[in-house]
Amino acid sequence: MGRTAIVTGAARRVGRAVALELAAAGWDLLLTYRSRREEAEATAADAAKAAAERGRTCRAEASHLELEDLAAVERFGRQAAERGIDALVLSAASYRRTPFGSIDADSAERELRANSVAPLLLAQATAPALARSALEGGGAIVAFGDIHAAGRPRRAFAPYLMSKAALHAMVEVLALELAPAVRVNAIAPGVVAWPDDAPAEERAAYEARIPLARPGTPADAARLVRSIVEDMPYVTGTVIRLDGGRSLR
Repeated sequence: MGRTAIVTGAARRVGRAVALELAAAGWDLLLTYRSRREEAEATAADAAKAAAERGRTCRAEASHLELEDLAAVERFGRQAAERGIDALVLSAASYRRTPFGSIDADSAERELRANSVAPLLLAQATAPALARSALEGGGAIVAFGDIHAAGRPRRAFAPYLMSKAALHAMVEVLALELAPAVRVNAIAPGVVAWPDDAPAEERAAYEARIPLARPGTPADAARLVRSIVEDMPYVTGTVIRLDGGRSLR
């Protein structure tokens, strides 16, 4: 029986890696992107190739989705649910540096809409389809949180970290709401893909505090997503740290 996953933010970085990992395992994919259409379509094409290299098939398509357009999010979720899905991977996010003193209502609300309200509405719209999944343990939702929203805050990111803390809370609530038919978990990375504009000195200072002595990679995140959806039928309501031990110091 075929399995289908939605992967949001699949044009590049972590979302792309997740798409390729699931494709290689034989999943069909509904991929979303905000502005990088060509890169998302390339991910879809590469997903088919990744599956073929393993002797499997993957049907992958890319659709535009703006997370701040909540009506569009709900509409996309309902349409995907009608087709049938087994997993929802919430990789897309808004990540804006907003130093305290420069925060305004609109910027704070944008982070909340993209990083917590949109995932909630997408989960709600797709929940009926996920509940019908034949996966062991039921359908799966995997959200990407952040270790710094769970006890180690960083300066200049208050709206972003507030939105990710709300996402962590959503995971716990939905794990109760959707049990036993759907498992809901989150991955809380430290760094698995630095922003392109991150200063070199900031990277070096952060990485010096990682016990495993390296930043994570999109592939690390992708392998954990696949493990959660395929190999962890008795895990739900959990925020799993993926940080090389960074949260310890």
